[in-house]
Amino acid sequence: MRRLIGGVAVLAAAGAAVFWVITAPRPLPADALAGLAGDAARGESVFWAAGCASCHAAPGAKGDAMLVLAGGREFPSPFGTFVAPNISQHPDRGIGGWTADQVANAVMRGVSPDGRHYYPAFPYTAYGKMTPQDAVDLSAYLETLPESEAENRPHGLGFPFTIRRGLGLWKMLFVSDDWVLADVADEKAERGRYLSEALAHCGECHTPRGPLGGLDRGRWMAGAPIPGEERGSYPNITPAALDWSEGDIAEYLTSGFTPEYDTVGGHMVEVVENMARLPRADREAVAAYLKALPPVE
Repeated sequence: MRRLIGGVAVLAAAGAAVFWVITAPRPLPADALAGLAGDAARGESVFWAAGCASCHAAPGAKGDAMLVLAGGREFPSPFGTFVAPNISQHPDRGIGGWTADQVANAVMRGVSPDGRHYYPAFPYTAYGKMTPQDAVDLSAYLETLPESEAENRPHGLGFPFTIRRGLGLWKMLFVSDDWVLADVADEKAERGRYLSEALAHCGECHTPRGPLGGLDRGRWMAGAPIPGEERGSYPNITPAALDWSEGDIAEYLTSGFTPEYDTVGGHMVEVVENMARLPRADREAVAAYLKALPPVE
């Protein structure tokens, strides 16, 4: 019996050690940003394309207040409610003083400065495809934004989702560096893929998820329920359901008007406001990408 108990204890210790190793956060290589200098002007475009203000501005913020990244917005999910943190330049309650490496690791790897996993409500699953230069430029732009003293509120999660270490396994299952649309026809569609799959993280809303919260890449952009809402869903934006022309899509992302002269509503209002700040060529690139997607009924 003693040998049995001892054997079980050894196996348990070995299993715990293996779990601890394989679930460890994996930051970027130490030289990932070597030689890169941030440009705040370029970073502003990255900021709007990535929709940073749409999540991290205070609830109800409009106009210049969108640049005060005080956090506080709630995002319901099947696992609990996530609350966006303060990412203003406040030195204690925000990210004031973070280095470009720390920003890049948070955005691209979902790893905090103190070495913890971030929850994937923060779409690093998409941002991981961001170029290191864009991450450095984004960091430079964030440094130009104002501080907020807003306190961070904890996420509303229950056990076992409070155990962040388990996110290491989740990342192994659901985080991929591969593009969903592997082949693109030209540079325009390639730019659209980068904007759609990486910066704008369109798939995070428009793609259905499995029971563990991972995106169903086999039904990419085929529409999904809106978390926390009994009715309504994010629409299918593959060619199977979206029959707009490239010009129609680009115009929608510019003015918010559909080809039928309806207007944008719901969550897409802020997305269109963000996209409208980008060069026309970027909106046309997104349109080209959407038209190139495989149709999913």
